[in-house]
Amino acid sequence: MSNPHFVSGAWLEQHLNAPDVVVVDASWYLPNLNRNARAEYAEGHIPGAVFFDIDAIADHSTNLPHMLPTPDAFAAEMGKLGIGDGARIVIYDGLGLFSAPRVWWTFRTMGARDVVILEGGAPRWKAENRPWTDEPTHRRPATFTARLDHGAVASLSDVKSHLTSGKAQIVDARPADRFKGEAPEPRPGLKSGHMPGAVNVPAGLVTADGALKPAAEIETLFRNAGVDLDKPIVTSCGSGVTAAILALALESTGRSIKALYDGSWAEWGGRDDCDVAKG
Repeated sequence: MSNPHFVSGAWLEQHLNAPDVVVVDASWYLPNLNRNARAEYAEGHIPGAVFFDIDAIADHSTNLPHMLPTPDAFAAEMGKLGIGDGARIVIYDGLGLFSAPRVWWTFRTMGARDVVILEGGAPRWKAENRPWTDEPTHRRPATFTARLDHGAVASLSDVKSHLTSGKAQIVDARPADRFKGEAPEPRPGLKSGHMPGAVNVPAGLVTADGALKPAAEIETLFRNAGVDLDKPIVTSCGSGVTAAILALALESTGRSIKALYDGSWAEWGGRDDCDVAKG
């Protein structure tokens, strides 16, 4: 693979039994799709894959969805899944390239560095007639040492500060109609629109067939949206999932984001003290 953040189905099939490789099903779906990722995992998954539930492996002290847990809590959950220090982690999801980047970002933010994504995800894997099973995965408990990179996570106050100072650009990954306030949010109770001063690069524009578009096309998409690729970028979205697709896309061009706004629109759009723009 030319992109170091991905592995091919052929590579993974050859390494499924490698002792240091851990396959992670990171499937998650927007509420309006009415799909149950855990149930689908039980019905079928890549042999040996464990299921990473982003709603369960999360901070439960807040009502915001799937916020990052504490390092200790994350380490404990990874230990239960059998993901230890030194593992080569390969992540995939049920849509091709949707929620896997969020888990890729989570692992890296928690200190793991050998983390890659299966290009094409489950749809391509199955289309290529590669192994698929409903047999439960049982891995031995392991020790995962979590080291949270606090700078990789933007808070509400960080985002407000960036919007005021202009020291970092806020790039929103939601679809254009939601960003403009022309379509309702999939979560009830949230305002429609965007943060004043934010720009929009819909995550769906940087992907095609479960993979990222070429780096040159990604750069053009960002520049056409008014993003200066040489200045700091904070990504945001509906709830911190597709913001990670933009983070992955930027890394694939040789750049990196300043941070990801974990609360995203689930936080901003639900507060009375956050201004909202439309259009």
